[in-house]
Amino acid sequence: MKHNARRVVTTGAVLSALVALGAGAADASGGVDRWGSVPAITKGTGVTAPNALSPGLAERAVAQGSNRLENPAGDAAYYGYHADGPLLPQPGATQSSGHNVEATKSEPDKNTYLRLRGLHGADPKYDYGTHFLFQGHEHGPGYITRINLDADAAHRVTLLATKTTDGAELPAFDGSTWNPFAKKLLLTAEDSANGGVWQSDPDVGAKVQDISNVLGRGAYEGIQADSAGNLWIVEDAGGAVPSGTSARLPNSFVYRFVPKDKGDLTKGGTLQALQVISRRTGQPIGFTPMDATHPTGAVFSDDTKDLHTYGTVFETRWVTLHQGDASSTPFDANALAKAAKATPFKRPENGVFRPGADFREFFFTETGDTNATSKANGAYGGWGEIYRLTQTDPAADQGKLTIFYNGDQEHTGLDNIAFVDRDHVAAVEDAGDTLHSQRGAFDSAYLFDLNADYAKGRQPVRFLAEGRDPSATIDSAWSALGNGFQNDGDNEITGIHVSDGDPTVAGLLGEKRPRPFHGDWRIFWTQQHGDNTTWEITQD
Repeated sequence: MKHNARRVVTTGAVLSALVALGAGAADASGGVDRWGSVPAITKGTGVTAPNALSPGLAERAVAQGSNRLENPAGDAAYYGYHADGPLLPQPGATQSSGHNVEATKSEPDKNTYLRLRGLHGADPKYDYGTHFLFQGHEHGPGYITRINLDADAAHRVTLLATKTTDGAELPAFDGSTWNPFAKKLLLTAEDSANGGVWQSDPDVGAKVQDISNVLGRGAYEGIQADSAGNLWIVEDAGGAVPSGTSARLPNSFVYRFVPKDKGDLTKGGTLQALQVISRRTGQPIGFTPMDATHPTGAVFSDDTKDLHTYGTVFETRWVTLHQGDASSTPFDANALAKAAKATPFKRPENGVFRPGADFREFFFTETGDTNATSKANGAYGGWGEIYRLTQTDPAADQGKLTIFYNGDQEHTGLDNIAFVDRDHVAAVEDAGDTLHSQRGAFDSAYLFDLNADYAKGRQPVRFLAEGRDPSATIDSAWSALGNGFQNDGDNEITGIHVSDGDPTVAGLLGEKRPRPFHGDWRIFWTQQHGDNTTWEITQD
């Protein structure tokens, strides 16, 4: 497999090379604050477009959907395709029930980078190296793959598992992280009824366990461990849409799981949810269903408006939802959160701890409504946000919540998030095909400066403008036919990930101050849909 760097230089001043990044700087910021904005890529019918990155940055493909798995099994034959059709539509093809014009895309999602020794693959005689990138796949039937970054083309992608230890098929996975305390991969499934958390070994033939009996069922997506061994989980459960609004009810929660034994999650623990206190009433901001008294629920409530207003500081506390052990059975975390008057948000996607802050600052995204016609856009959070939750320590029961960034049409649908250094966080868009067409532009990745005041009109740096690859352009055309075509259209940015791959507790995301392009620090992202290419961002 070839790994050719590809870069599109757009108009703007040529920036200094990023050689100063982290070198001798206390916060390792170096040249990150000199990344320059590039224009968004315009959407046009039938038009493909390459990605564009800030001058000084480049990208190389580390895997793409058509990479054949070195150990295919059943429906899992390729990195980004299931085995239920050809990889591209054939001349004269017609979509119909039971017949796909092209294979269903598996959609590799959140990336987790690790440096591990002694891992194996399908070939017992091959040295698979020490640098690996793990993904769950978002479109089921689910499976877990590992990109062997040091390997040749034949051994590039290894299938780790398609089933749990008890023989159940894996679900479609969205989030992933590494739990260094238990030495397990953690993967989340974004399914309100059947979602939850699974843990897996990192080697071929991985033993995968569904541990939702202790962590609950929910539309879980982002998941991170803190220095105390707690797990922080954000949920992406879309709410109902009141008639004529194009706006969704806040229906998703932020959770914290406190294990009994951080080295063995199966022993159980306590699941909590974040509760925000109203500044108007002093009472918890809980879920408000649509009924005769509240025909639009809390979509346009004063509390919802306050939650999306710059400069407003809220008191928070964690409320207990469930305490369990190994004998517990799966439970509905979302329902328990509503009953406990935890605070719902508009589709949080992912969350990360600020590096060098002792896990006292947690930033999480809110995707919003991803529709330019939503009447909640602007004042009521329809465009999406980034929140900052601060506590005296990660195990504290109380904290404070503020808006860090309030989105707009150009910066919306915020999804995956990753710190690039102590003072800069990257967030990427999943705006969706509808909003792409409404605003005439594809998704982008933005760099936010924690020292900036975005309430005064400043905007983040667009360091990556995503284009649309040929396969996604074809899929977009098929999707427009409305004939039951099963694949998504335009490309989406997902899996932004910055890590040095340290698998120890010292390597927890948020423990070290990132130094991209130095030592083992690397940046990855996945261009989901279409060709399903996973990229590494490098210096040009």
